[in-house]
Amino acid sequence: MKTIRNYVYAALLAVSALNFAPTLASAQELARGKFTLTHEVHWGNAKLPAGDYAFSFDPDNGSRVLTLSKVSGALAGYMVLVPSTVDAKPSGHNRLILEATPNGMYVSAMQLPEFGMTLEFKVPSHSLERQIAKAGTTAPTGQ
Repeated sequence: MKTIRNYVYAALLAVSALNFAPTLASAQELARGKFTLTHEVHWGNAKLPAGDYAFSFDPDNGSRVLTLSKVSGALAGYMVLVPSTVDAKPSGHNRLILEATPNGMYVSAMQLPEFGMTLEFKVPSHSLERQIAKAGTTAPTGQ
């Protein structure tokens, strides 16, 4: 009877370990990097002044929030809701896609092919023109 109990215990332990393995293997890495804004832009509900910024986005976090930190001049922090993400092929450069509106420039997307995703943001209607700006990235750090 004791050997059957040990066998069942070992089988349950193995099944439990296998259930957790796919969850850990499917975790994506934290997307982080730096970029420079040459002029003021609207990003979601935030208005960001020109300057150097660092960003981070955790695709596995259920809150879907992009964190922005101004690292030049007067330091400031912003949290921007990411309404949707789409897969991107890991090729090309990271970019911010800007759209001009009568109320100013808005960030409509942040292309991060290095991390295999594009973050899309809401822009008020009446867009006039679209511009593309390159965003550099830094290597992710282990945390």
